[in-house]
Amino acid sequence: MRGVSRTYQDGEPVYALRETDLDVAAGDYVTITGRSGSGKSTLLNVFGLLDVPSTGSYTVGGVETATGGQALRGAIRGQVFGFVFQAFHLLPGRTALENVEIGLLYGPHGRRRRRQLATEALDRMGLSHRMAADPRRLSGGERQRVAIARAVAGEPRVLFCDEPTGNLDSDNTDTVLALLRKLNTSGLTLVVVTHDEAVASEGGRRLQVHDGVVIER
Repeated sequence: MRGVSRTYQDGEPVYALRETDLDVAAGDYVTITGRSGSGKSTLLNVFGLLDVPSTGSYTVGGVETATGGQALRGAIRGQVFGFVFQAFHLLPGRTALENVEIGLLYGPHGRRRRRQLATEALDRMGLSHRMAADPRRLSGGERQRVAIARAVAGEPRVLFCDEPTGNLDSDNTDTVLALLRKLNTSGLTLVVVTHDEAVASEGGRRLQVHDGVVIER
């Protein structure tokens, strides 16, 4: 990012993210903290191409995205990025395996390959024995692991996580953090928004957002 900002117009302009220069390298583990309303979710949304900067340049793998069209941003989101949220966003009435496969529907893979990738992703999450389970019968920790499996099944290069342990107890938080460490060690770049100090301390780099200003600690 170079000079990236995000401003919303509501009478007077609201500066959700002030001009930011920031680099994230392949293999980084970045955590983002800040009080509610500080701008950390805006930063994550811009990072993940879910929102467009008001000013500045944002390149992903050398491709300029700030001035690119929606199709370009959508292609990068689908091919390069994966997303995990606090709410698991799993479909009831579908098995864990089917929920992971759904995340691959808009990719380049045929049905057989989607099934293979989904199976492998759930196996990496330690959920081989729960593939046929309805999400309503899974624990909170298991649901989040299914959500992570869905996010990584397409083999993204960057995984964005928004409060990935926010709905979990301490034991399940530890399990998810261990999985994220393992994914990062395997080469996956992680960008994690959190309010939890224990989660924030996991990252090799830590960003703090205060009134739209990004500070690296």
